[in-house]
Amino acid sequence: MRRAGSTHAAWLALALSFVATSSAQAAPNANGVEVTHAEHATLKSLRGSMPRPDELSKSGREHAAKPLPWLDGPGTPSDGALQSQTILPAATTPGLGFDGIGQGFTGPQGSFTVNSAPPDTNGAAGTTQYVQTVNTALAVFDKASGNVLYGPVPINTLFQPLGGRCASDNDGDPVVVFDKLAQRWVISQFAVTTTPYYQCVAVSQTADATGAYNLYAFSYGSVFPDYPKMGVWPDAYYISFNMFTSTFQGAKACAYDRSAMLAGRAATQQCFQLSTSYGGLLPADLDGTTAPPAGSPGIFMARGSNSLYRWLMQVDWATPANTSFSGTPASLPVASYAAACGGGTCIPQAGVSQKLDSLADRLMFRLAYRNFGSYDSVVVTHSVQVGGTRKSGNAAVRWYEVRNPRTATAVYQQGTFNPDGTWRWMGSIAQDKQGNIALGYSVSSTAIHPGIRYTTRAANDPLGTMQAETSILEGAGSQTGSNLARWGDYSAMTVDPVDDCTFWYTTEYLKSDGAFNWSTRIASFKFPGCI
Repeated sequence: MRRAGSTHAAWLALALSFVATSSAQAAPNANGVEVTHAEHATLKSLRGSMPRPDELSKSGREHAAKPLPWLDGPGTPSDGALQSQTILPAATTPGLGFDGIGQGFTGPQGSFTVNSAPPDTNGAAGTTQYVQTVNTALAVFDKASGNVLYGPVPINTLFQPLGGRCASDNDGDPVVVFDKLAQRWVISQFAVTTTPYYQCVAVSQTADATGAYNLYAFSYGSVFPDYPKMGVWPDAYYISFNMFTSTFQGAKACAYDRSAMLAGRAATQQCFQLSTSYGGLLPADLDGTTAPPAGSPGIFMARGSNSLYRWLMQVDWATPANTSFSGTPASLPVASYAAACGGGTCIPQAGVSQKLDSLADRLMFRLAYRNFGSYDSVVVTHSVQVGGTRKSGNAAVRWYEVRNPRTATAVYQQGTFNPDGTWRWMGSIAQDKQGNIALGYSVSSTAIHPGIRYTTRAANDPLGTMQAETSILEGAGSQTGSNLARWGDYSAMTVDPVDDCTFWYTTEYLKSDGAFNWSTRIASFKFPGCI
């Protein structure tokens, strides 16, 4: 989404304080690391900020994630991890379920009108609140009731004290994560209406998402930083991008100075540019409050051809020349598969000819990390094709668990969940404190409108298996419009930081056939034995 806005109103100067530093670009060090200083500022209170009224009512347009180069070989190999065991009954109990931001959504700050597609639905649970972001808005909910506490407002409402591009642009690709170690919110979106391109990052000063924030703008010059994805780690907020000029330039892996950003001090980023052989990286994002072993490097993973790639980044904030990044990734073999839709568009919907994009050329947000003490683990998912070719088969969700991910040479368990011929894609996965796994996703077919479902795995279930499917919401409409194929482009399965048991999932659906009329749903559930 690329939009320019007006200069923020003069009255904001009374409510907001501003401190700025230069964002001069620096040449890479001898070790390849690029060090950039961020502009920074302080927002005294989100509650005291007034959004510009035009930002949520502009005409609709498609917001497209740029496709990555083809990674896989020719043909459609059979799926080597298709779940063959009898599916066990679902073991979870539902919690809250309520609509998030979407067409006609109303909160204390007004109403929302869809002006881009897809919504890039994202969200996370905090101590008392749930924060959701979409293109290009945010809202804060009471976690206990689902009531809207704040919003909807344009995401760039956060960034008015920064001035410049983060204040004027409201371009989307948002991510929100909850830093469970510090009990802070981290909310980001890019500013890409024109060069130089920025990633705009807000770190809350407390666990209250409607309060004060430390604000940062990191520059990426004239290379477009597409599809940013962030993860929390003790030494940094790690983030990844797919970098584009007129062509793909490779992935970029970066670290933001978490300690400085939590304190509201001047901060830098350290980045490594990868070759065009790699794209779609995800940084590990910490669940629970048990940190990784002391000194653990940040972990990045990406999808290869029948493999998972792994990189490690060890940051030295005092001496960037000592920072290291594993340029050639480790390759963890996985069972054979074919990418859903060949990585492109073929997901059918009921009643319409328009097909939806699988976005199967990459891993799906998040790369969820958890330290169980005797071992640590990451889980991740992506979309595959089963039952024949893209014309005769259907999309399914492939998932992995990698234990001791810094040193692993193989995945611990994997599976492709495909209990019937319904198409399943756009997943997100996480583990609770007991090691139970939840995988949420979208479903669709020629017989049903796109809906929202999930499957789970208890920690003691047979390896590589998921339980029976549970429906969160069956859609009532299909997406139409001239070539409006985008769906997703991501969703979010997260774990409640208070009980470390309750899963929260958010993604999109439609209440009726149409274009630029999506809605979103937020739902929670848990394993009853997790307390």
